[in-house]
Amino acid sequence: MAVFSGTTGLTQIPFGFLVDRFGAKFILIAGLAVEGIAFSCMGFAPGYPFLVALMFLAGAANGVYHPADYAILSASVSKTRMGRAFSLHTFGGYAGFAVAGPIIIFLNSTIGWSLGLLICGVAGIGTAFILMLYSRDLKHTVQRKDNVIGQKTKTKSSADSGVKLLLSPPILMCLVFFTLLSLGSTGIASFLIVALGQHHGTTVEAATLILSTYLVLGAVGVLLGGFVADRTRKHNAVAAFCFLSTALIIASVGFFSLGSFLLFILLGVMGLMHGVIMPSRDMIVRSVTPEGSFGKVFGFVTSGFSIGGIVAPPIFGWILDQSEPSFLFFGIAGIMLCSMLTVFTSGRPRAN
Repeated sequence: MAVFSGTTGLTQIPFGFLVDRFGAKFILIAGLAVEGIAFSCMGFAPGYPFLVALMFLAGAANGVYHPADYAILSASVSKTRMGRAFSLHTFGGYAGFAVAGPIIIFLNSTIGWSLGLLICGVAGIGTAFILMLYSRDLKHTVQRKDNVIGQKTKTKSSADSGVKLLLSPPILMCLVFFTLLSLGSTGIASFLIVALGQHHGTTVEAATLILSTYLVLGAVGVLLGGFVADRTRKHNAVAAFCFLSTALIIASVGFFSLGSFLLFILLGVMGLMHGVIMPSRDMIVRSVTPEGSFGKVFGFVTSGFSIGGIVAPPIFGWILDQSEPSFLFFGIAGIMLCSMLTVFTSGRPRAN
């Protein structure tokens, strides 16, 4: 799993450049097919080294998704529906993670892990085939009616592209934004149950229900956030308000002694607010990205997910090992406040 995640983080940026150079849809389809083949072969891996090699291949193929997905959405969906498109995209990820566990457990208990992995891989290959059939609907770049404007835009995009663009202050700030989001999300998803038990004496069953409510309402918030993002251009204000709200809620969980019912309400509201941020998050990145650079920029900034996922567990785990669970809540609140600052320093919108 470490090889899979690490390889995905390393390949996202190179695939982003390939997406902007050759187009997104066939790279996305090829990546999905290769990952499906890799997982199918894992079901018949003769030994551990072969399994690790297949995980490396699958992780590399997995690196195409964020650069290709966001590039296709930005080129295929009208501007007035972009927020909802981003929200459905993110919600699909939430839903996939939610159903994957029960499906894998069911397959393992009925037909065994080998055939279970084979079926999962075949499902990926089948999805790649479906995308191939509907590839005409997956646009590579935004089509322009005015050739003169298009030529000027192409020239400007070429000048702004490459490593210089990725190291520009607005894009770097978006990378920090994604990294902080991942830090906070990982801290809650991985350690909330233990922290509630240590700090409030919450039972494992009650804490699990609270976390599940947080995650479910987070998914609902993602859908709600899509409608919000399509009805305003002040996406940084929306994100900042939600970050401030979540910071106050999680800080109060650490500061006060609360019962399970009140924790259930507060963290459910926090999950909803956290979900609303996601479409506005993607719209902020889109607003500072030049045409023709969506692949490399989204591949770069979404690598913040991997950074946060690597850094968060040892930090929050150490805090809990010191029997200071309130510091975990205060730390997450601080992360939310820092995230609020990043959304106001993301730079000016890209030129049309």
